[in-house]
Amino acid sequence: MSKPVLGLVLGGVLGIFDGLTAWFTPEVRNELPFIIMGSTGKGLVAGLLIGLLARKLKSVPLGVLCGLLIAAAVTYPIAANPDPNTGKVYFWQIILPGSLVGAIVGFATQKLPTKQAESSRTAAA
Repeated sequence: MSKPVLGLVLGGVLGIFDGLTAWFTPEVRNELPFIIMGSTGKGLVAGLLIGLLARKLKSVPLGVLCGLLIAAAVTYPIAANPDPNTGKVYFWQIILPGSLVGAIVGFATQKLPTKQAESSRTAAA
């Protein structure tokens, strides 16, 4: 599996769990399906960008940092706007889980072997 595909899949799956963290904010529980869909989309976009960048990087700490920053950048426009129903801004409740998803995807795309890495290992043996 290539790094962009790994980032896309992992970002999407973790995006679902990112959206599920909204359950801990009782005021927005009625919007949970839309939050999960939005977080999944956010995770897909960030995961793809992180995976594309991971093809150039060869450093786990740099991959984690870049993943965190990319996910924070993708998440920021959503986190900075107030909820239309309550008027409250849930900045940290949105930015922290979203950035954590980016850090995990950044780690995974650097650490987990890809199909190209496996084929080069078998060719060298």
